[in-house]
Amino acid sequence: MKAMGACAAGLAAIFAVSGHLVAQRGAAAERLALVNATVVNVATGTLQDGQTIVLDAGRIASLGPGPAPPGVRAIDIRNRWVVPGLIDAHVHIGSVQQMRAALQSGVTTVRSAGVSHYVDVGLRELVKQGHLAGPDMLAAGYHVRTMPAPELFLSDPELGDLMGGVTSVDGLRRVVRANLAHGVDWIKVNATERAGTPDTDPRKQMFSAAELEVIVGEAALKSIPVQAHAHGAEGADAAVKAGVRSIEHGTYLTDATLKLMAAQGTFFVPTADIVTDLAEPGGDYDDAALQRRGQMMLPILKAAVGRAKAFGVKIAAGSDTGYGPRSVTTLAREVVALSDAGLTPLEALQSATVRNAELLQREKQVGQLAPGLEADVLVVAENPLQNIRALLDPLVVISNGRVALDRLNFGK
Repeated sequence: MKAMGACAAGLAAIFAVSGHLVAQRGAAAERLALVNATVVNVATGTLQDGQTIVLDAGRIASLGPGPAPPGVRAIDIRNRWVVPGLIDAHVHIGSVQQMRAALQSGVTTVRSAGVSHYVDVGLRELVKQGHLAGPDMLAAGYHVRTMPAPELFLSDPELGDLMGGVTSVDGLRRVVRANLAHGVDWIKVNATERAGTPDTDPRKQMFSAAELEVIVGEAALKSIPVQAHAHGAEGADAAVKAGVRSIEHGTYLTDATLKLMAAQGTFFVPTADIVTDLAEPGGDYDDAALQRRGQMMLPILKAAVGRAKAFGVKIAAGSDTGYGPRSVTTLAREVVALSDAGLTPLEALQSATVRNAELLQREKQVGQLAPGLEADVLVVAENPLQNIRALLDPLVVISNGRVALDRLNFGK
């Protein structure tokens, strides 16, 4: 889990971005037609050659053979492969620059897993209102944990009496309610300690089963789902039994918990590539103790992914990065990591498209290329069902009908 970074540079740094990322106020998405496209049906794994995808008002208007309609700007895909824009189910994006980096990597929808100052709520609204060119954001606000981020008390000073720690059920409810009052889409709870700080043990349980039930129940009063950070076996098991919608990380998941997750429909978001980042120099983490920890955890987590697949658990893709200037992890890298852990290329691609759309309860908006869905499109140079690494180098990225990246038509 990434630390929730304070906005030390202030709002001026957050919004100091190049003008082409921020959409003109009230600007409508351009009518476009992607011609000569090989469309990958991520639900079935079938391919459709020679397709024309018409995008209008930020939606997919039509998909089928034939030329572009009159008066619509055509982009010749030149028989490249087209998949839906990727969905990252676990990010810690805290600035417009980071949104841009995620978007240009092929990600068109993200779920926040915690960030300070409710920056994710603000980013969500800027995209929704058309002032910022995506990706679409689902916000989570602050983690619910025993020692909240110090910035929480600047955002919500009425919680000041909890600065020494959240030690009661009433305190847990108040932190959840504070997040809900700011309009979050998800609640994020830490069921275990972190892996990304050397002085914590990711196996250690943070909240009891009863406390987790209180958190889930309080969020449910507003129909808000809960995602649970949980590396350790006991904390993950308690979170699943409490009714969370997804387990994040899940390094030490037991077979019993995985079977329960399969039975209940609880999603598993392994974030395997960020553990690779722990294990290697550079990136979001660069610490000798964390490298040793990551090297120990990575094979255990990959084995958990394989067992989850065998038990029929729904596996979803999340990067657990902020897409910052030091970040090496991306969602495409996570998809490759899931393939390395035993998913087929189609299953790995589904984890970042249809499976994540289901997790986020947005199947009618995103996750496939079909008329009526959002115009989120990714073009790659090779068939990702044969070479999943093709996702690492997007050629064209379109979010909500706006072209965010075009490496096929330089200077046009």
